[in-house]
Order: sequence, then structure tokens, then C-alpha cells
Amino acid sequence: MKFIYTAVLALACFTVSLSAGAQTINPTLLSQQWKASWITVPNEPVHEYGIYHFQKSVDLPTKPARFVIHISADNRYKLYVNHTLVSLGPARGDTYYWNYETVDIAQYLIGGKNTIAATVWNDGEYRPEAQITQQTAFILQGDTRVEEIFNTDASWKCVRDNAYKPLLGVGYSTYYVAGPGELVDMHKTVKDWQNNDSGWLSAQKIDWGSPKGFTNAFGWMLVPSSLPQMEMKQQRLVALRKATGISVPASFPAEKTAITIPANTKASLLLDQSFLTNAYLTVNFSGGDNAGISFTYCESPMKNVGNTYQIVKPNRNEVEGYKFVGRKDSVISDGTTKQSFTTLAFRTYRYILVNISTKDEPLTIDDIYGTFTGYPFKFNAKLNAGNPEMQQMLDIGFRTARSCAMETYFDCPYYEQLQYIGDGRIQALISYYNTGDDRLARNALNQMDHSRLAEGITLSRHPSFSPQIISTFSLWYISMLHDYWMYRNDEAFVKDKLDGARQVLAFFAKYQQADGSLKNPPYWRFVDWVGTKGWDFGQPPKDADGNSAMLDMQLLWTLQQAVEMERKIGLPVYAEMYKARAAKLKATIQRKYWDAAKGFYADASDKRTYSQHANALAILSGVAGANIVSLAKKIEADSSLVKCTIYFKYYLHQALVKGGLGNDYMNWLDVWRNNIKMGLTTWAEISDLEHDRSDCHAWGASPNIEFFRTVLGIDSYAPGFRKIKIEPRLGKMENASGEIPHPNGIVAVNYAKSGGHWAINISLPMRTDGVLVWKGKSYPLKGGKNLLRI
Repeated sequence: MKFIYTAVLALACFTVSLSAGAQTINPTLLSQQWKASWITVPNEPVHEYGIYHFQKSVDLPTKPARFVIHISADNRYKLYVNHTLVSLGPARGDTYYWNYETVDIAQYLIGGKNTIAATVWNDGEYRPEAQITQQTAFILQGDTRVEEIFNTDASWKCVRDNAYKPLLGVGYSTYYVAGPGELVDMHKTVKDWQNNDSGWLSAQKIDWGSPKGFTNAFGWMLVPSSLPQMEMKQQRLVALRKATGISVPASFPAEKTAITIPANTKASLLLDQSFLTNAYLTVNFSGGDNAGISFTYCESPMKNVGNTYQIVKPNRNEVEGYKFVGRKDSVISDGTTKQSFTTLAFRTYRYILVNISTKDEPLTIDDIYGTFTGYPFKFNAKLNAGNPEMQQMLDIGFRTARSCAMETYFDCPYYEQLQYIGDGRIQALISYYNTGDDRLARNALNQMDHSRLAEGITLSRHPSFSPQIISTFSLWYISMLHDYWMYRNDEAFVKDKLDGARQVLAFFAKYQQADGSLKNPPYWRFVDWVGTKGWDFGQPPKDADGNSAMLDMQLLWTLQQAVEMERKIGLPVYAEMYKARAAKLKATIQRKYWDAAKGFYADASDKRTYSQHANALAILSGVAGANIVSLAKKIEADSSLVKCTIYFKYYLHQALVKGGLGNDYMNWLDVWRNNIKMGLTTWAEISDLEHDRSDCHAWGASPNIEFFRTVLGIDSYAPGFRKIKIEPRLGKMENASGEIPHPNGIVAVNYAKSGGHWAINISLPMRTDGVLVWKGKSYPLKGGKNLLRI
């Protein structure tokens, strides 16, 4: 335990120093072929599953003050310097943008012998869907001539670790693509691998490292990662919920407590983290030759329906009478003392079912714990509303957002770990409002832009080994870019992306009819996971001609956003073209889909079905015109409309706010209240909490935006957040305050009612103007403190 815990602390400290080091990359490495080679283990299949160790030792005359290296691998690596874990990676990308990490390892070096060692693994055909790969490989390049002493070449030693085999699946039928578990036979492990390379092979050179854009660059086109290292901190499991076959001390597992399982015994332990987390599991154990230990990671208990495990879930806090199935790891003990197993990749769990089967010797579990990991977001917003429910929702929402953020945004950490645009748009706004850290959002926009096909459309998710296209998500990509333009002061970045946005809109133009309406655009036209008849796999209803109100309205809204960006930072000719297309489409939507008798927009021109989705988009796209107030009231009141799930409520609530109903916002949160009642500690994928697949989907964390944007009323009023609009919608609250990070500093608000007056205190960053909108009246605001009594 001591070694692993030290490694975790070292990595946590290292995270702080990485971004500074990443700014000092030797410029020759960005444009010239590297002197280091990609290396692999000789005589091993380079495309199949395998875990490998690489090592090189060098004597240094003194401890250096600076020692910068650059590291990458395919698929993944863990890098150690003198037994301390200092880097994990590479950050996921594709072969055209293959990331490398930059680390200053001087603090881990000594005068004398120094060893750099790496574990590199290739999941082969079992790799996660998000893992793009070429072949098993490792590379390390020194930043300058001094550090080049550690460059990868044939002087490195390497060996395959034959202890590992893949464990597949989750034990029930579902879309699971997050990679295999591990079966590790400790008898076969490479012993003391960071100290002893006796009998190892000399590494085999594959090719020189080449930066992206180099003349002969192919294979891995190397680019410096724009992201920090992931956070790592020890996280002890909170409680033992059940134990069979063994008596367990009360201190286990919350405190380091050894437990012994007698020989020839089967025992089971159900461990509860008490909340869903992403962590590397570590178990330290001794004795028990040939004993088997399996770990089943579960988001929740499941009901046994017939003789099969189906995704039918009870209250997540209940364990009696339920089954625990899911992704697994297994370890076979070799009988020695001080054995240790840590997963190669992180695991997602609230519960861990530990099953132990001993043979002729007792087995001692010396300790078991997790090491939390995630993108190092810090919560830099504040909310004080005297409402414990709001704080609980805010905490759950931020945990959800963090659980779905690593080297990319995730839709979910347990099942897919894929970065989808529809999810990512909401996740990015949470990042802006809650943390002020836009690096992961910028990374997502870059990767989605890189994913565009020759047709002009983006992939729905990227990185992804298998291309998938959700055409509506390609439109949300432009909306996500527009969000970045409005909330971050980075005009050059957005301007660079406009050509890609034009290509997306050109793709859709090919499927617009003479009246501007879309007719059967290809690929998956996902809008929301609605289970109502007429919605095919999340796709909205369409008429016999292939027209859909929702697709037309989303295209209209996107064209309007493109007009705004083109006018300010793009080309006027595109702004005028999109404006004309939008005007024609807007008139067509009104003519085709408006039902005056019902007072709603229909889902299609046949006017068979009506949904919250279509009418929300009618408001957001401006189709409803002067009728937005009455339409918003009808959407809120009419229970016959097809309902939005937790994901699309983000857009529904925006529409209702635009329609003047923002003071009712706290009345719209029942789906989140139901999540809490069902014992969830992160927000679920859809609104059917018993039949929900994923217990953690950040697309449902929109209250973490709206508590600040809608309730406290803080919003961008100009590109780059250069002007700030404050329009609170406090409902019945009489005291509320909070703040959010802003590109220029902090925006803070305080509202307090006394008698018939409100004391309003608003602080804006210096040199940033704004406006307060209070009951329809506007009050100018200046940078600094603004005190009003209304």
C-alpha cells in the first residue's frame, strides 16, 4: 500500500506542474522528426491483446533542476520514474492527432542510478470503442539534448506480462463498449519489474516519432496534449453492506483493516462507496495460493427477472434480495506476501461485489481501496439560496459532470465512455458556469471538427473506432461552437471553425426542398429517448413526404446562430445566404406545422402527434414569434403533449424561460427529485429510473447551468461574455446570492427582499459592462460593484 499511495500523491502534485511544463516544448519537436523511435516488444503480435513493460536505467551525475520528457503509447501507458507514477496517457485522439504528454520529471530524479519504466497495454480486439489504435507501441522523447539520454530506442528493455487475460462483457445484454476487465494470475506476473530487467529483450524499433505535418508523417501524427493530467486521490470505500462466509471487523473497508478468509472457504463481500465514482481499484493481499478473488463493479443492484439479469433497478440504496452483476476483474493469488493488484484502467462503480474462493491456504486481504480519477475540474461557482434541495441537486449534478469528464467528455463512464456532441454541448456549458475551465470543451470542439467526413457532416461521437453519424448532432456541433463564442473570449478559435460549420450546413442544404424543408436527411436523426409510439429509436415522427417539424426547427435555429457568427467574425456573403435560407424555412415551418385549432405546432405536417419538443424548438428558433408567451403557458399546462426526457428538458426549460415563465423553474424539477428519491447519486440517462441503463449521464445535469443562468439570471449578452445580462427569476425566493467564473474574473450577485423593496448587489469584472433586467425594466451596470434598491 505504501508504494501505491506514494505514487498517487506524487501524481496529484505533478498535475499542478504539467501545464507550465507543456508550454516549454522544444519547438524543433513540433516541426522536425524526433530522434526517439516508436518501440515495441519483439516477436509479439502487435494488434492483439497484451500487457508489456518497458524500462531503461541511466546514471546522472547530479539531481537536475529541469528534466522534461514527452511520452505517448498505443493504446495506453503508465509511466514511473524511480517507482513513482508520474504520467498516464495518452489523452485519447485519433491517428491524425495522436497526443503526447509533457512532463518535467526533475523532482523524481536523483544523482546516481535512475530508472524510467512504463506499462503499456493494447486491448486488441476488445479495446474500448473510444480507443483508436494502430498497433502496440511506446515512445519517449527528451526535450533537449540533455534529456535525450532516455530516448526510446533499442537500448530500452521490454517484456510481455503473461499474467493478464481479458474478461469480457457485463453479464447481461446491453450496449457495452468500455473495454475488458482483467484476469490476472499472480503466478505469472513479471516480478519486481521496475527493478530487474534480467532476461528481458531489447526493444524493437518501429519508426521514428514524427510530429503532425512532418513530410513523412504517417501512422501516429504526434501533437502535444492540450489537457492536464487527470486528478488522482485515494478514496476509501465507505461501507460493507453484506458479508457471507466470513466475519468482518466493523472498521472494514473504511479503514485499513486486514481480514483473513480461511482455507477451503467461499466468501462474499458487498462494498458500498455510497456514491457513484470512477476509480482505480487496489487490493493488497497475502497468502492463499491459488485463491481466486473476483470484483464485480455495479452502478446499482438489479432485479432478477425470470432466470436472466435485466436492466430493472430498485432504489439504488437497497441491496437485500437483489443481484449484483456487471464488469469484472479477477485475480489468482500466488501464495506470497505483499501481493498487490491495481486495475490498468479506471472502473466505474457505486458497489463492488467481492467473491473469494480459497484452496488449501488461508488468504489475507491486507487492504482494499480506490483511487479516484477524473478531469481536474474545480467547482468555482457559489450558490446560496437557503434551499438545501438546490444544493443537493447542484452537488449531484457536479458529481455527474465530473464522472463524465476525463480526457474527453463522456456520455457515460460505465457503458460507453464516448464523447457525443449532444451530450457535450450541455457538458461544456456546465464547465463554463461551474468551473471556468474551458480546456476540455475546446478539446471536444477540436475533435468534433476533426471528425468531419467528405460529405461535410461530423461524426456523432469522436474519438470512436467505429464511425457513427447522428445528423442532428452535427447541427448541435454548430450550436456548441456558438455557445463557446458567446461564453469564452476566444474569437480566433471560433473563426477557425467556421469553414467546418459551413460544410455541415452545406450537407443539410442538399436535403432541403424548394420550400426549405428537410426531406429525409440520411443517418440517425436522434432527438430524444422518447418511448411513445411514432418515435423510432429516438427519432421524431415524420410525414409521408419525410418532413419533420423538429428537424426543420433545429436547422432554422442553427442557421440563425451561423448568421450571428458569420456577421461578426466570418464572411458577409455566408451571413446573407443563411439569413435568406432561414427566412424561407421559417415561413415554411409556420405553414406546414402550425395547428391553429389546437394552438400547437405539430410534429409533422400530417398533424397526428404533438410534443413538447416541437413546441419548445418553435420558441427557441423564433418561429412562434409574438406568440411565445401564450405558447409557453400552453406547453407548461398541457399534459397531452409527448414529454421530454431529462436530456431534452434542457431545451424545454430554455423555451419556457424565453416565454416568460422562468419564475416557475423550481417547479419543473420533478425528474431530478425522482432521481434523488430512487437513491441515485448521479443523474440517470433517461426518465424511467427503473428501466434505465445508465445511472450517470451528464446530459441531465442542466440544473447546474440553470441555477445560475435562469434563477440567479447571469448570462452572456455579447460574444466573448464581453457584456453581461443579469435577469433573475427567483420565484418565491426572497434571499439568494451566488457567483460564477467569467473570462475576466468573477460575476457575483446578491438579492435580498426587505419589506416592499429589493436590495440588489451585483459585482462585475472590471472593464466589463452589463445590464440588469428587473420586471421588464433595464438598469445599466458597470464593471465593479453595482448597488441598487428597487
